[in-house]
Amino acid sequence: MTDVAESDVAESDVVSVAVDGAARPPKLVVTDLVKEYRAKKRATVLALDHVSLEVADQEFVCLVGSSGCGKSTLLNIVAGLDMPTSGTVEIDHEPIIGPGPDRGMVFQTYSLYPWRTVAENVEFGLECLHLRKAQRRERVDELLGIVGLGKFADHTPDQLSGGMRQRVAIARALAPEPDVLLLDEPFGALDAQTRRSMQDFLLTVWRRTQSTVLFVTHDITEAIYLGSRVLVLASHPGRVIADIDVPFGAGQNVNITRDPRFLDLRDEIDDLLGSA
Repeated sequence: MTDVAESDVAESDVVSVAVDGAARPPKLVVTDLVKEYRAKKRATVLALDHVSLEVADQEFVCLVGSSGCGKSTLLNIVAGLDMPTSGTVEIDHEPIIGPGPDRGMVFQTYSLYPWRTVAENVEFGLECLHLRKAQRRERVDELLGIVGLGKFADHTPDQLSGGMRQRVAIARALAPEPDVLLLDEPFGALDAQTRRSMQDFLLTVWRRTQSTVLFVTHDITEAIYLGSRVLVLASHPGRVIADIDVPFGAGQNVNITRDPRFLDLRDEIDDLLGSA
């Protein structure tokens, strides 16, 4: 594989949520979500137990929990890739009944088409919308500029580093201009330095695109660093045990991780997960 170095890139009534000081209406609402699985020769397994949450328009919310707590199951249901046993998921008051262009999904694995170039991977979702070629190319060029990969439009995935592949995956998810961007531990396979770089990159993209984001992670530090709110999910069965506002706003930088408030909040979430 030819590895190219990464380029630099800067259960109650639903109420409005404050984002950057302004009240915004809820974009995504999950209400009393239950998910059960039937295993062969075993009793029913309750994966999610009456999970309710909301994400405001243009808000960045992180869902943190240990492995096996149902984080990915919840995200797959919101994406329309799985169906709940009971409960509802709505975007702009419209129920989710399957996959759709109003949601963009980014997985931990890169899930790019190896036979397509970077530009062609980003263009894929636009092809499904049956846009004219000129419209597709304009949107692809815009997104590759945002994610700092304009010079690599004609490269194939095997010519890119891991962080660059995830940039392509994020650009592809953003291409149809979804209402909500869903990310399932997208940086879990990256080394520590690249992971931090990608966190800053994602915050930059979020601010530029004004997307609504639900980000799943098991990393408490990552959740506090990225999110304006952190939802803590306990396991066996999965359920929300805390909804915590992050006090640092959208202008956080790497130095905030040494702030005593950051460290106290990390310990608080760690204690919540440990006791649960």
